[in-house]
Amino acid sequence: MRRAAELGLGAIALTDHDTIAGVAEAQAEGARLGVRVVSGCEFSTSAPWGEMHLLGYFLPIDNTALEAFLVRCREDRIRRGRQMVEGLQAWGVDVSFEDLAEEASNAAIGRPHLARVLVKRGKVASIDDAFHQWLGRGRPAYVEKNLPSLREVAELVHSVGGIVSAAHLKERGTRATLTAFITDGLDAVETRHPSHSGEARARITALAASLGLLRTGGSDWHGEETGVGSHAMLGSQEVPWEWLESIEQVLRERGRGG
Repeated sequence: MRRAAELGLGAIALTDHDTIAGVAEAQAEGARLGVRVVSGCEFSTSAPWGEMHLLGYFLPIDNTALEAFLVRCREDRIRRGRQMVEGLQAWGVDVSFEDLAEEASNAAIGRPHLARVLVKRGKVASIDDAFHQWLGRGRPAYVEKNLPSLREVAELVHSVGGIVSAAHLKERGTRATLTAFITDGLDAVETRHPSHSGEARARITALAASLGLLRTGGSDWHGEETGVGSHAMLGSQEVPWEWLESIEQVLRERGRGG
């Protein structure tokens, strides 16, 4: 939040994977600094190509049904983390689950945490190398998640008053795909993301307009001091304030209130 204030941002969304535990603290600090915080979460869902990330925005921080769902997601992340560590150990890489848990601290365990462990232990030169050599899909230590459907997550988010946006679709953001996702409950699509080429941004933007989807955007910043791969620095995507207002208008129409 201090970084957001330094950059002069009026609002940011906090969308950690499978947890909203940081939102209350972020909102309190944001209120002190004059930066609005939209509560959110990044979910992993099944997709025709395997896995898709789905952003939930305007989530309550004290809903028991939502928290129970996220607890199950985090438990699966622990299972997956243990199996990834075991996969690395099978190839003679000296890491432990305790290393991973310490790196993740109170966050939901994910591959970026294990990538950082590998960098700190000198097993790879960078986080990108960790994914390319070990942790990316098809690599030796990659482990699949147990993924809910987009419809399941969308119904949950809608039931607690939020909206869902498909994250960083890149070349997969086609008319056919987005039309099918709308049937499953999709509200919005992320058009501005560091992994999107100019062509992808323009194409998905045009599709969003023609299909009546809201637009979202974000840096996908993971806290690094420099941009890492598709995770750019906070504030890099120039997301218009009007997009936030459009989402709030939809929520008002649904009876949530802004």
